[in-house]
Amino acid sequence: MGVRTVRDSRAERTAGAKAKDEAPDLPGVWSAYGVLLQHLRKRAGLNQQQLGDAIGYSLEQVASVEQGRRPAKAAFTVAADRVLEAGGVLEVLQDEVDRAKLPRFFRNFALIEAEVVSRFSYDPLLVPGLLQTEAYARAVFAGHCPPLSEEVVDQHTEARLSRQKLLTRVPMAELSFIVSEEALRNPVGDGEVMHGQWRHLLEVGARRNVEVQVMPVRSGFHVGLNGPFVVLETKDHKHLGYVESQEVGCVIRDPAEVSAFGMRYGKLRSQALHGSESARLIERLAEET
Repeated sequence: MGVRTVRDSRAERTAGAKAKDEAPDLPGVWSAYGVLLQHLRKRAGLNQQQLGDAIGYSLEQVASVEQGRRPAKAAFTVAADRVLEAGGVLEVLQDEVDRAKLPRFFRNFALIEAEVVSRFSYDPLLVPGLLQTEAYARAVFAGHCPPLSEEVVDQHTEARLSRQKLLTRVPMAELSFIVSEEALRNPVGDGEVMHGQWRHLLEVGARRNVEVQVMPVRSGFHVGLNGPFVVLETKDHKHLGYVESQEVGCVIRDPAEVSAFGMRYGKLRSQALHGSESARLIERLAEET
């Protein structure tokens, strides 16, 4: 056994021991991915340093992924799958790895959301996650209380962007978003972040399967003032609702309650600006900055 191999083996054992000492309650899919990665690496006759060199990652990064302490990013997975000649088995797990980066309370809903036929939502406070730019999403997570570590902010941001595959998925899902004007005017991040967010809304809203409507500032009561909600239809044509507040989320399955959500959404849709009017309002916001 060569000197480098001995050192690499010691480094791997050290990294593994450190992982066991420090690992919190992490998602099981990260550990499963790591076990599979380690098996494929050893089958290929590589140590962690050699795999890292081949895919452009450090020994510590490879060790962290194998120990389930750190989730693999898509670029890591694509490179490892290629170098290890894994035939796509790592890439198959990537969506689950990304979903586990989401806040725990949201993961079950995200699993349902990924396969919906249709999804309609009303958002009075923030631009909805499926429409957020990376910079906007990062600003939202950076403002979390209690504060999140930079690593967790990165993970939540990556997971939010991964959810946006729903916008371009085939077969296409029918997507409708009603966003309050107050949410669009609320400065999350700096002016550059908001300008990029408005432009992104215009681009996404131009897609054939996406409708973006703005609920204008108006006096008086409308049903959206009771809070945000989502109405969706699953791939087996069941209708569900979802509500969330202060990191508590609830999937609504009772048919009567879901029906009420549907009626409320229909009323909001009729009260909001039409698609073209909404686009003009967003364009004006972008031009003002």
